[in-house]
Amino acid sequence: MPGVTPEEEARLLGSVLKGTSRAFYLTLWVLPDNLRKPLGLAYLLARAADTITDTKTASNVERLERLLEFRGLVEGKGEAGDIDPLVRKAGKGLGGAERELVGALPETLAMLESLGEMDRFRVRQVVVTLTQGMELDLTYFREDGVTGFQTAEELDEYTYLVAGCVGRFWTEMCMAHNPRLGGWDAEEMSEKGVRFGKALQLTNILRDVPRDLQLGRCYLPLEVLERCGLSGEQLLETKNSDASRPALEWGISRTLEHYKVAAEYLQAIPRKNYRLRLAVSWPLLMGLGTLGELSKNKGWLDPKRRSKVSRGWVYRMMAASVVKVMSNGTMNSWISGLRGEVQGEL
Repeated sequence: MPGVTPEEEARLLGSVLKGTSRAFYLTLWVLPDNLRKPLGLAYLLARAADTITDTKTASNVERLERLLEFRGLVEGKGEAGDIDPLVRKAGKGLGGAERELVGALPETLAMLESLGEMDRFRVRQVVVTLTQGMELDLTYFREDGVTGFQTAEELDEYTYLVAGCVGRFWTEMCMAHNPRLGGWDAEEMSEKGVRFGKALQLTNILRDVPRDLQLGRCYLPLEVLERCGLSGEQLLETKNSDASRPALEWGISRTLEHYKVAAEYLQAIPRKNYRLRLAVSWPLLMGLGTLGELSKNKGWLDPKRRSKVSRGWVYRMMAASVVKVMSNGTMNSWISGLRGEVQGEL
């Protein structure tokens, strides 16, 4: 596979990544230099896989076929000539940033090959696991009607595949590139990283229930909905926002427990690792802020009433964190306050 130039790397980790996620772009920007390339690359590959999986112009069977082709290329099993046909198929119907992301797959995969052996192995490992979660989406849920997970265990396994594994990957990469983390217990911190990832994913799942239902996907376990006397299909009716409130509160309580561990993860990062502490604190605080908005949303099943923090809230949070992130006590008070606001609505 042809190499990638420094200019192409800069474009991938700059304008291409920024076009797919401004939030992660900011996190990547604040990270230590030696972590930007492997973490940014892993994100680009995951977003490309997600874009391929969510293509509206293809059936589930076609999307799955393309996803498996993509996974093979990431694993290094394909040939260079296999990339262009996949780009042409996956790029149909896309526009803007998504089209640019998929179109840049040859350069992105070349960048993967340019990593050191262990970094390349870890990036491949996490992207393959993420695609297994996407594969589950395409094979578990029907294209007609609403399908739901049956149990909390199924939801937990899913959140590991699509986010928890990223927490483990993040921890391994940070330990490999940062000597100051040499005192960490790798397994303990990896498990906390998994819980961190699950917290962020559960926040997204709860926030996006109305949108996912319209796609036929109910991630809230049916065993939990049954306690409310409801089915997945009945969540499509916004009038059931009150009746389904106990299911939402179940999900929020579960998510808050994960965020408690995420706070421990942040506090374990030495204060000398200022930029890494910032990069970890932003998604944690933003996730809790989003959960707070969701807990106050009485019409949470209404697709038009999406729970999210304002851009102003994000900017104020980032500005305040520049000073507060240096103190575990201050951060703990801040995070506990956000968790308390959410619990007060339950």
